Amino acid sequence: MRVVIDANVLVSGVLNPHGPPGRIVDAILAETLTVLYDDRILGEYRAVLARPTFGFRPAEIHTLLDFVEVAGEPVAAQSLTVVLSDPTDLPFLEVAATAHADALMTGNAKHFKPQRGKHDVNIWTPTGFLERLRTS
Repeated sequence: MRVVIDANVLVSGVLNPHGPPGRIVDAILAETLTVLYDDRILGEYRAVLARPTFGFRPAEIHTLLDFVEVAGEPVAAQSLTVVLSDPTDLPFLEVAATAHADALMTGNAKHFKPQRGKHDVNIWTPTGFLERLRTS
């Protein structure tokens, strides 16, 4: 499956490898999920994972993101006319829409409800996505 992963899912997955986000990270590393990305998304991953609050070692961040970049699929995203409450979330939506992703996974699904415009991207929480996989 081809998915876009919000940075909060990566952070949660690394912090708690036993919860649903951790299982998503496991699926990425097992190449069961292919991460769709562009330079904006990789930049956000780098910036968020490098925050001192999380205490991740730079080598761990580098290894994870190198894997995402090599095993994932780069996308030349097209702009959307959608307005979101947090404009920094727009790159994730644009990549998902352009690539016809199977899902955009986020811990903040409400952030992807447009204030103006509409999209047809499937937005899932990690828990919802894992439940969907089990029942399909």
